[in-house]
Amino acid sequence: MKLIKKIAAIMLSVMMVLGMASVVSADEGGTAAATGNGKITITNAIPSQAYKIYRILELESYNTTTGNYAYKAAATWKPFIESNEIKDVYVTINDGYVTWKDNADVATFAKKALAYANTQNHIINSDKSQIAPAAAAGATTSTVIFSDLPLGYYLVDSSAGALCSLDTTATEVTIREKNGVPSVEKKVQEDSKVKTSNEWGDSNTADIGQTVNFQTTIIAQPGAQNYVLHDKMSDGLTFDTNSVKVNLKKNSQSTVSEVAADAVDVSNYEVKNAGLESENPCTFHVKFKKEFCDTLAANDQIIVTYSATLNEKAVIAGEGNKNETWLKYGDSSTTTTKTFELPVFKYTGTDTPLKDAEFELKRNNETIAIALIKKTPVKGETYTGDIYQVAKTGETETVTKVKTTNSGKFKIQGLDADTYCLTETKQPDGYNKLSAPITVVIDENGTITVDSKTVDEVKVLNNTGTILPSTGGNGTSLIYFLGAVLALVSGVVLITKQRMKNS
Repeated sequence: MKLIKKIAAIMLSVMMVLGMASVVSADEGGTAAATGNGKITITNAIPSQAYKIYRILELESYNTTTGNYAYKAAATWKPFIESNEIKDVYVTINDGYVTWKDNADVATFAKKALAYANTQNHIINSDKSQIAPAAAAGATTSTVIFSDLPLGYYLVDSSAGALCSLDTTATEVTIREKNGVPSVEKKVQEDSKVKTSNEWGDSNTADIGQTVNFQTTIIAQPGAQNYVLHDKMSDGLTFDTNSVKVNLKKNSQSTVSEVAADAVDVSNYEVKNAGLESENPCTFHVKFKKEFCDTLAANDQIIVTYSATLNEKAVIAGEGNKNETWLKYGDSSTTTTKTFELPVFKYTGTDTPLKDAEFELKRNNETIAIALIKKTPVKGETYTGDIYQVAKTGETETVTKVKTTNSGKFKIQGLDADTYCLTETKQPDGYNKLSAPITVVIDENGTITVDSKTVDEVKVLNNTGTILPSTGGNGTSLIYFLGAVLALVSGVVLITKQRMKNS
């Protein structure tokens, strides 16, 4: 009876052929060595992408002449291979030997295997892994080599997608990376440009306290997995955790401009802004479920929109406030939100500072002055005048009027690119008030223009007035004196004429 079982096992092993992904075997017919002499070479590898290999099946024996191979499940993969989801659907199992079923879907099998390996309940570590090296000069791809491998059926996983090969007849298998890396395109909405508004681009301008809208589009690629969109905001931007929305525009719709993207149900993705990766920290990430990713075709567009508020920590002018987006395995993109300042100098004579003048600032065609809050200069910041910042909604102790001090200078920070009216609401005692507001234009580069002239600061000149006569004042005494003199002169003339007449 034992002899019959041994003969049956040998017959089964000879009949087993597995045309599956990334298999390595011995060069000649016979029993495969238990130690490794296999090699997997991945060409067209994408630089900086991670590549891992998993030995799902162990090669027990083979015969290259007949093309027969005998495989058994590796210990860590046995529960997966024998599960109802896999057994008799993709493979058959007889006395522990695994045979690939005719016309089974290799790509789907690979996805299920990767999902199993990464499931929390039974995480399976890869047998080997490495990062694809940088491409050679003039090239865009590189090569990854795994050598000294125990023989068997290997699943190769790249961060761009699962790889499959149908070559099972050599110890050295070459696999060509066929998966593209998904790309991202980041845009920010400009709502208040001096010339053009409501356009999307790589930069915008905003007031402190203003909501800034962002849009990131992921261009999907076949086979790609691990769709995790990371977003990192600078300190000057406060993320709105409730603002994230996701839409999907299939590639088949991309040529029809009027076709709107379809909303993606929130069950297909997760938004997290806490407990994130520490290696490359971000403000939040959007992680897409595997089931959703499996529905994606080449060049499908995943459109993610969200918003933030420009806050009091915003960088004024200069490099602006960055918002960087990247895929965990894929492309990256950055936008810049800029905000500006308006310096003012009140003076008289030859650049002599003038105190106690009051001003307010309004946006062009608006009747309400901009609310401001006095700012304490940060460490290392020097300025001879006072600094005010555009107030956020809900801030207390705000003012709408700014009063000059001995320096005659002040500046207002956190302003959008726009047209403004600077009005002197009260002049210093003894000086004439400006007859009209000063129109100031701040463009999208932060350049300040007054009367078509570019300036570094808005200079406001005040001239002193003259003393006018008034009742009870020195002017009245002068009139009385002049009147007395005129009366005296008139009397002298009258008396002189009368004497001449009588003589």
